Amino acid sequence: MFWLRHSTGDGSPVAAGPGSEPVRGPRRINTVLAGVREFLTHGTTLGTVPTFVLSQLYEVADDRDLPMQARGEGSHLRYYAKARHRAAEPQEPVGRASDEEVLALLRACRSARDRFIVLLLARTGLRRSEAVGMRREDIHFILDASVLGCRIPGSHLHVVRRDNDNGAWAKSKRSRAVPVDFLLVQAYDQYVVERDTCLEARDSDFVLVNLFRPPLGAPMPPGALNDLFDRLSRRAGLADGVHPHALRHGFASNAADAGAVLDEIADLLGHASAASSQVYLHPDPQRLRSAVERVAALAPRRNG
Repeated sequence: MFWLRHSTGDGSPVAAGPGSEPVRGPRRINTVLAGVREFLTHGTTLGTVPTFVLSQLYEVADDRDLPMQARGEGSHLRYYAKARHRAAEPQEPVGRASDEEVLALLRACRSARDRFIVLLLARTGLRRSEAVGMRREDIHFILDASVLGCRIPGSHLHVVRRDNDNGAWAKSKRSRAVPVDFLLVQAYDQYVVERDTCLEARDSDFVLVNLFRPPLGAPMPPGALNDLFDRLSRRAGLADGVHPHALRHGFASNAADAGAVLDEIADLLGHASAASSQVYLHPDPQRLRSAVERVAALAPRRNG
C-alpha cells in the first residue's frame, strides 16, 4: 500500500516523508490491488500460486454488521471474503436537486427537448443512460396502454436494458415501468412537435436525439446530458451547478416527503434492494421537524 502510494515505479528509491504528495490516488491504488488479487486468485486455481496466499489477500467476514435489508432471506449467518488491503476513497456525496433549482433549469431551457429532459429526470428519477437509451416504443403516455399490448395501467414509460449504439446502458438487468404525471406527458407532446421538424430525426427510434447540432437525428450520448446541465446551470445562475444525478436524488427525496415507503422508492429507481435507495433520500428539513412534532410531549403517564 505504501509502495503504491509513493513509488514512481521507475526503480528509484521511495522517498516519502511528512507532507509529501502521493504518486497515486486511492482509486488508482484500489484498481491495481483488485487486479493483483484477481491475478493471484486465478493462479491458485491453476496451481501456480500456493493457496495460503489467499489468506494474505482476504479475510473471512460475516454479515452481522450489514443492514437487515442487505442480509437476504433466512436467519442463518452468511460468510464472504473481504479484501484485506483497500485504500480509503473520499466520498463525494450528491445532494438532492431542490424544486427551486429544477424550476431555474426549466426557465433556462431554450427548446422543448431540453425542458422534456429536465422534467424527465426530475419526475421519474431515471439515470442519464436510462434516459438517452429510451426508444419510442418505451413511451406509453396514454390512459389505456392495453391497446399497445401493455398491462400497466395509466401513463408510464418502460426502462429496458439494451445494447445501444450511443453507449447508453441501463444499470439494472430487470426492466421496470415508471408511472408519469401530466406535466411530463405535456412536455413530451411539445417535444414531439419540435422533434418532427427535424427530418433526420424522423427515422430514429431513440426518444432523445440531436436536433440542433450534427449529426442531426443521431441519439444523444450520456455525456451530452452532462454538457446540457452545465449550460443550463450557468444560464440559470446556479453557482454550484446541478448534475443530472442530483435530479434522481431529488425525485427519491420528494417521493419520500410525499409519503412513499422505501420499497416503493426502490422499485421506482430500479434498485434490487431497498437498502440501496437509502443513500438517495435527503429528507426535507420541514419533514424532519414534523417528525419531531408528532412525538407526544413529555408528560407523566398513568398506569392502569
